[in-house]
Amino acid sequence: MKPKKTVIITGTSRGIGYELVSLFSNAGYSVLALSRNTNPVSKLNDKNITPLKFDLNIPADYKNVEIYINKHWKQVDVLINNAGSILNKPFSKTTIEDFKNVYNTNVFGVAELTKLVIPFMPSNGHVVTISSMGGVQGSAKFAGLSAYSSSKGAVITLTELLAEEYKDSGPSFNVLALGAVQTEMLEEAFPGYKAPLSAVEMASYIFDFSEKGQKFYNGKLLEVSSSTP
Repeated sequence: MKPKKTVIITGTSRGIGYELVSLFSNAGYSVLALSRNTNPVSKLNDKNITPLKFDLNIPADYKNVEIYINKHWKQVDVLINNAGSILNKPFSKTTIEDFKNVYNTNVFGVAELTKLVIPFMPSNGHVVTISSMGGVQGSAKFAGLSAYSSSKGAVITLTELLAEEYKDSGPSFNVLALGAVQTEMLEEAFPGYKAPLSAVEMASYIFDFSEKGQKFYNGKLLEVSSSTP
């Protein structure tokens, strides 16, 4: 019997990450759903899904992921770095601690988890990191997102570097710069703003790309936005 494909997704308690969990499970994947709040995914009561309490800022949580992979899977086919921290604050009021908090999740956490998972990935594996149009040079910007958007720019460059470093062995690395999506996180940062796409719609696109995109792309930034900004 052919073993199930496996996927690790971060930031699964709500929004795009939550929707991705169900999409991969319905496609027959074994899903490791990482989030600080595991309750929403636990309520799905799906045998294909393992919720694991995980905070990108807690070193011991990374060890728990490694232990799980070694014990239950041995191989990770897809990693989706979806978790993100957003801060909407004027630059003049944004402290160094604010910057550190955002970068710890959006950059350093992405780098650390990716480094942990790479040894378990096959040559045709796929690491997909979720960035933002705000991190793309030359794109329209939202004022107040100096920490957030600059961190999202950092993971775009990180993805390009990893693709180069692992081009002979795999896996593939790509980054999706999303435009505005109607999620709880967006509503909290910009109350009243209405985005053109729902979390379900964007999750469906990301699911398809995570499964097949590595056949066509490596080290690439794809802008996934129907609006400006």
